[in-house]
Amino acid sequence: MHFKDNNQPIGIIIEVHGPVVVIDCNRLPPLKQALCTRFDHTLYLFEVHQHLDEKLVRAITLHGTAGLRRGMIVFDTGSPLHVPVSDSCLGRLLNVFGEPLDGGPDLPQQNFRNIHAKPLPLSESIGISGILETGIKVIDLLCPFVKGGKTGLFGGAGVGKTVLVMEFIHAISSIHKGVSVFAGIGERIREAHELWQELQRAGVMDDTLMVFGQMDESPGVRFRVGLSALTYAEYLRDTLHKEVLFVIDNVFRFVQAGSEISSLLGRMPATVGYQPTLTTEVAELQDRILSSRQGAITSVQAVYVPADDMTDPAVSAILSHLDTTVVLSRDQASKGIYPAVDPLRSGSKLMDRTTLGERHYAVAEGVREHLAKYREMEDIIAMLGIEELSENDRKIILRARKLQRYLSQPFSVLADHTKQAGMSVPLSKTLDDCDAFLSGKYDDLSEEQCYMRGGMELPHG
Repeated sequence: MHFKDNNQPIGIIIEVHGPVVVIDCNRLPPLKQALCTRFDHTLYLFEVHQHLDEKLVRAITLHGTAGLRRGMIVFDTGSPLHVPVSDSCLGRLLNVFGEPLDGGPDLPQQNFRNIHAKPLPLSESIGISGILETGIKVIDLLCPFVKGGKTGLFGGAGVGKTVLVMEFIHAISSIHKGVSVFAGIGERIREAHELWQELQRAGVMDDTLMVFGQMDESPGVRFRVGLSALTYAEYLRDTLHKEVLFVIDNVFRFVQAGSEISSLLGRMPATVGYQPTLTTEVAELQDRILSSRQGAITSVQAVYVPADDMTDPAVSAILSHLDTTVVLSRDQASKGIYPAVDPLRSGSKLMDRTTLGERHYAVAEGVREHLAKYREMEDIIAMLGIEELSENDRKIILRARKLQRYLSQPFSVLADHTKQAGMSVPLSKTLDDCDAFLSGKYDDLSEEQCYMRGGMELPHG
């Protein structure tokens, strides 16, 4: 973090409560202002969160608090938190202040951006514009990504959220020649390290920037690391004029950090113990994910669902901002169908004829109807066997089972582990294949011949 040596003294610390400090100021700094103090050559940064009266402010520490004590002099940095930006940020691993975590050199300290920048003016932002193909069959067909839109990835542990995120990063890099920014909010160090190594092995790290605020860090860091990463995404959008994929893992931990800060500041909790400022805080992050005429930011956000309750206030606040919902299901994973996307619970607000076109809409609806019929009759088949169904129902069920297996796919980022080359399938090919399944062209094929492959005319595996 870069600060001038001539910072002005602004006050002294009079109370320290965990990560919260109360500072007696000779002039009142604005909210979100970054303040600092030094102890044993260590720089401590604070962010102003509350004005208590005309002299006292409450601030959150953005580092560990060991060594802080009453009477320490606090200096004004002259601005809110800002991060160094440069073309050389791609391929790097950074923290909330833009400092390297990968052992590499510091970023050049010439240009800085405020992490609390305002969203683009409405006159300069452009709306969502068509579908962003990922080459992943089930997503392009049933819950397509929207260029410049926001997608939520809902699922528990171990159903493949991280692998799917890595495949999205790979697709943006290889299909669209774009770049990715990954925000790790409250990540475990093991997860962060594994993801970094996997992206290097998959050869996409050169087009990716990773910004981490780890689980053991101050709630102030976990609360702000999403904004730091978003600042880099905005910089890449405005300077490289490229397709930027902005990945957040996990948005729920951003809400949790806000809840911790709210309690520390003494605010009364609201619904189910969440902070009263929940919707504003989520909107502050989400409303900056915008596209301009220079470039687009498309966002993918992993969302943890507490107790699998989609009506949880935090999940509802996040859901209200999303265009596409991808629900990963343990049931699909247990059948060996990866990506484990639940085709009936996932969907997009833009699943209409106008956006998708007549053919895509008709094929997607046909596939959904077949899969819904199969799910409806699974219990009957388990008890009585498929032979007891009418001929028409049997035909639908067999086609649905083949479609279910066809929508599985080997991923490029897992090629080293599975020894199976990754397959990327254009949307037009997926539509042709699904149309052929629905019309009965592949009725003679076995289910194994449809499983874990790319397009149907392509060689198996």
